[in-house]
Amino acid sequence: MFTPVHTSLGALLLFQGSTGLLVHNGAVFGISSLLSGCVFNPSRDNVPIIAGLVSSVVPVLFFSPSLIPSYPSTPSSWTSLVSTLGTGFLLGWGTKNGRGCTSGHMLCGLSRLSPRSLIATVIFFTTALLTSNLASGGQNIPACADGMPCYLPVYPTVSELVFMASTVVLTSIANMFVVPKLLHRSEISKSMFAYLAGLQFGMGLFFSGMADPAKVLRFFAFVTDPSRFDPSLALVVLLGIGPSVVVHQLVKPGQKLDKNTDKPARPTLAETWRLPTATVSDIDWRFVTGAAAFGLAWGLRGVCPGPAILRSILQPVWGLAEMTGYMLGNLV
Repeated sequence: MFTPVHTSLGALLLFQGSTGLLVHNGAVFGISSLLSGCVFNPSRDNVPIIAGLVSSVVPVLFFSPSLIPSYPSTPSSWTSLVSTLGTGFLLGWGTKNGRGCTSGHMLCGLSRLSPRSLIATVIFFTTALLTSNLASGGQNIPACADGMPCYLPVYPTVSELVFMASTVVLTSIANMFVVPKLLHRSEISKSMFAYLAGLQFGMGLFFSGMADPAKVLRFFAFVTDPSRFDPSLALVVLLGIGPSVVVHQLVKPGQKLDKNTDKPARPTLAETWRLPTATVSDIDWRFVTGAAAFGLAWGLRGVCPGPAILRSILQPVWGLAEMTGYMLGNLV
């Protein structure tokens, strides 16, 4: 169902986590590269973020378990196991060769007004849209409960609203005031904020509904069955990407001068900016096919790397199959 309040508050948390990592640590919140790096090349730059993302399951389960999605059943046969492995492989191969996913390209890349990320986003979004609507004649997109149109709005309970709103307020205060004043430029401070950014981002995925594969698939449903269309995730674009564009234009990473030194301003906690340097001229067939492969996996299952990590914690059997396939895809 359409969840305007849940998704708006979740989008603001996604904005807080991704933009906070840029402003304070000078890095892009690209979950696919962080996840593969955490496994194949663990460092202070990726492990704390993934740890924070995983930890986000705990406060949601403790304070508002109703925000945990009702996931499809875990693999119960060899056929379903192989299918999950295959989807994970597509996800891993696609994000590796497409150089990113919904977080790195869509949320962070579009915020930086990157033409390369725009091209990747158009490719994987279009592929996911076509895949979800063509797979099984559109029956791949689940209907809402009791046959109700999915575009009808539902609103949070009082306890959900208090939890979500207070989380957004507290993270805003932490990112804007506490971190700049209490933390100093150091590796330890970077790691502390990296964990906090991952925690914020993970909770944002739960609040917004992006952690729910059924909700993601319903966003694509306007093509074949408008009654299954859930417009919630459009608010992620509006409130997740929109404010990030504004912040990026104000901060101008690597371009704006420090008024005290007349040298390029640095991130709050890091010595240098670590931003993508590839341009449109670097696009090749692997980039295009990678973005398309990621879109295929996203359109089939409604899962991208960030939500896949969260679901792996809550459904370990599914997670073992999906993450095995994902890592194999990263090795090819």
